[in-house]
Amino acid sequence: MKERQLFANYLKNQRNFQEASLHQANLEGLNLQRINLTRADLSGANLKHTDLSGACLTQANLTDVDLSEAHLVGANLTEINLIGADLSGADLTGVDLTNADLRCANLHNANLSKAKLQEANLDGADLSGAKLCGATILNTDLSVADTQEICLDDSDQCQLGEPLSATSANWVSWAG
Repeated sequence: MKERQLFANYLKNQRNFQEASLHQANLEGLNLQRINLTRADLSGANLKHTDLSGACLTQANLTDVDLSEAHLVGANLTEINLIGADLSGADLTGVDLTNADLRCANLHNANLSKAKLQEANLDGADLSGAKLCGATILNTDLSVADTQEICLDDSDQCQLGEPLSATSANWVSWAG
């Protein structure tokens, strides 16, 4: 599927693009709110500044995608492949990243407030400067990610009293 075809159909109120092949597509800056891209291939795509709020990207392949400064508020990103993706400065407020693969992803200064990170793979991910206020982190090992200057209580992004929940009964330590 070509970028023009997707956007033309989107403008005609079509929202279901399950399993679409959009490898290396340039969708920069588009408004694609509430689009369904379940199991779609968007690897290597340019989605910089794109609005994907409320979108469903379950099991989609977004390897090496550029989502910098993108808006994904409330998006369903369960079981998504975001290996090597650039999500720097992205708004991921309230997203569901259950079983997401974020290995080597760039989440520098991303807003993950109220996000759900359950059993997410963050090996080698850059979470420096990320906002995680009110995020729920279950069975996810943050020790394998760069968490320098991580923000848990920025009053501009969250209200006091919204704790970071980081619990795991299954964490494994590989310390020698």
